[in-house]
Amino acid sequence: MSQNSDESEPETIILFEYVEKDSIEDPRSEWSSLLIEKPEENKNKLLHAKGLYSPGSGEVCGKYIALSDSDVLRHCHYNYPVVVDPGIEDALFNPEKPIVYPANGQARYLALCEEMKQCPVGIFYKGLLADEIDLSYYGVHLMGVQAMTKALAYNTNVKRFSLADNFLNDDACFHLGELLNINWTITELNLAGCRIKPSGVRNLVAGLPANRTLVKLDLTGNELGEKGGENFSELILQGSSISQINLSKNKLGQYAAQALAEAIYVTNNLTHLNLSWNFLNTPNVTKILDEISNNSVLNELNLSWNSLEGVRIAKAIQNLLKVAPLTILDLSNNRFCNDATPLLVSQLNKCKTLVTLDLSYNPLTTVDANVVIEKMLQNTVKVQNVLMKNVYVDKSFIKTLEKVKEMDLRDNFTVVYDRVLQNYDIKGPDMRELLLKRAAFLSRSNKKHRFDIALVFLQLRKDHPISFISVSELLQYFKRRGVASNGDLVEELGEAFPGPKGKQPTLDLAAIVDFVQRLWPETKLPPTPPPEPEKEPEPLPESRTKKKREITLQKLGKKEKRKKKIKRS
Repeated sequence: MSQNSDESEPETIILFEYVEKDSIEDPRSEWSSLLIEKPEENKNKLLHAKGLYSPGSGEVCGKYIALSDSDVLRHCHYNYPVVVDPGIEDALFNPEKPIVYPANGQARYLALCEEMKQCPVGIFYKGLLADEIDLSYYGVHLMGVQAMTKALAYNTNVKRFSLADNFLNDDACFHLGELLNINWTITELNLAGCRIKPSGVRNLVAGLPANRTLVKLDLTGNELGEKGGENFSELILQGSSISQINLSKNKLGQYAAQALAEAIYVTNNLTHLNLSWNFLNTPNVTKILDEISNNSVLNELNLSWNSLEGVRIAKAIQNLLKVAPLTILDLSNNRFCNDATPLLVSQLNKCKTLVTLDLSYNPLTTVDANVVIEKMLQNTVKVQNVLMKNVYVDKSFIKTLEKVKEMDLRDNFTVVYDRVLQNYDIKGPDMRELLLKRAAFLSRSNKKHRFDIALVFLQLRKDHPISFISVSELLQYFKRRGVASNGDLVEELGEAFPGPKGKQPTLDLAAIVDFVQRLWPETKLPPTPPPEPEKEPEPLPESRTKKKREITLQKLGKKEKRKKKIKRS
């Protein structure tokens, strides 16, 4: 039975045993491909380190060549390592990260100069850390302006930037306009003498309406002309915040004046306006003055060197002084005179803020100057400085000026003028000096008997006990002393140095001596020595008396012999 039971049970062979597993993958730490095993130490390498083994020629044996993957039965998921993304996704889906430079712009300026192959400007590079950069007369390269503007784009240090007297073309003005559109730190921009043309002005002012920090813009000495003036006026129309504008020496004329008047009518934030050295002697200049009179913040207006003249423009300035809160009004180097002068100063009592009125180098007459200074006598006029250089005045002007200063209404009141006409008194020569010099000449004219008239008067004052002497007594004194005198000269001396009145004209000897001492201070009387006692003559010795007698007898004998010879002949 046992044998049959064994034969009845079939023999089973197990080919594959299925083990139920979850659908969750094994953790990554258990992947066989990621298991890192330390390699076994190579015995040959250890022997080679000890110098006991040589690897030979270095050729690889054929048995070490790896088989292809197709011949190796392995599971791709467990035996191959996971490939880490080398950056393909970032390169495809994320843009390249830009280089972030410091806000001061120094590193960016050097990088831009290297990229544009320009030489960096040392003053500009150092000035990026200061509050002012001055590149006046520096000869800045046109390509270098682009690097400078990009370096200043986000700079928060520089507040004043000057490129005065450099050549700036339209491209450079474009980059400056882009700078003003981004940078809100710069408050002053100086572009004087940069030869900017109308097209350049359009590029420059493109970014200004958005800027709210720029306060002062200097465009002196450029080439704006009529078209440039119109382009600049568009800036003000668009609502610029600039309050100090200098447009001097830009050849602005009729059309520019009209465009400027329309722009000023729209805006009301100008505090300083300089329009000097232009061609504004046109009918449109009155429109500018009328629109400025509506400005409630204007402090300084410069209209010098514009050939302004006439009553029409003077009336416009008169209306301007009524309303505008001006502190400085410059009308120098124009042609105001005659009827225009009273109009210019008639409203000074209503302009309470005006401090300086400049009328220098106008063809003002002395009458015009008197009109101006007489206006200062009013208590309501608050002007502190009246400048009238190259204007002639007269004596009445000086008297009025003294009255103004005596009033003590203004502290440190100053008036400047050129020359005072007829400021002199006719004075003849001093007759006392002439008469004494005439007497001195007569006293030296006689070669045989010369004397010093100064010593004569000094001696007369010493000898005469009274300080007064009549004309007749003086003539007699001159005769006794042998002084050659003239009766008319003595009478004129009596008129020049009069004494007390009496029956006869008298002279004041004290006055004559005082004038003589001032006229000839070196002349003094010689000191008078005390009188010496008289001495009896000493008797001569006998030998001397005998010799003298013999000499005299010999001389007498010679004379008698000569007489006898003369008679015989």
